Amino acid sequence: MIRFRLQGRFGGFSLDAEAAVPAKGVTALIGASGAGKTTLLRCLAGLARAGGEVVVGEAVWQDGRRFEPPHRRGVGYVFQEASLLAHLSVRGNLAFAEKRAGEGPGPSFAEAVEMLGLQKLLERSPQALSGGERQRVAIARALLSRPRLLLMDEPLSSLDAASKADVLPYLEALHRTLRLPILYVSHDALEVASLADRVLRMEAGRLRGPAVELGGADPLALLEPGQIQALARAALAAGISAPPGT
Repeated sequence: MIRFRLQGRFGGFSLDAEAAVPAKGVTALIGASGAGKTTLLRCLAGLARAGGEVVVGEAVWQDGRRFEPPHRRGVGYVFQEASLLAHLSVRGNLAFAEKRAGEGPGPSFAEAVEMLGLQKLLERSPQALSGGERQRVAIARALLSRPRLLLMDEPLSSLDAASKADVLPYLEALHRTLRLPILYVSHDALEVASLADRVLRMEAGRLRGPAVELGGADPLALLEPGQIQALARAALAAGISAPPGT
């Protein structure tokens, strides 16, 4: 089980979030921009400090007496931008992570390369990769660090539609094969429906209720009213309208 109770103030923003979710599968964290999703992930990783507790399995990362730094938490973090080491090749980036591997579950170097389809990219520099390729390398690098928890902060949001379509099947395959628990932030309802086992909804720094198990739920049910209106406006702009009588 992954349990956390975190409270803190960050500038004009207050975080007060508590949840317990299974230490398996993908837990999606959804909510409007500015709801505090990234702040929560940074606190779980130890990159930002809030009061409270964080417990992953039997490991206490934070409580009233201790605060484990990020490098001792066993967290893998995939950001919106890949942030690869520019002076290293793809192989070098992956080897760098492998040398600093923790004790969590994870694939071998060869397995990570195969799972993310990186065989033909190993000798390239990050500058020679497309956006989707860079994110695939970033995901493989995070997995090779053998984290106990993988945090993914809108990893597809900076990609165009074609790059998203390239990366998403790899994420779906990871979901099917890995035992690693993943906390996945996204605004994309279809993306969440494709990947997530359960959903936490965040609003103004707080989690609204316990995690909801999806079990094949309609992805449109995950949308906020504003997102539904935006989809409707986009459909109208594209010349798509509802059929008569609906």
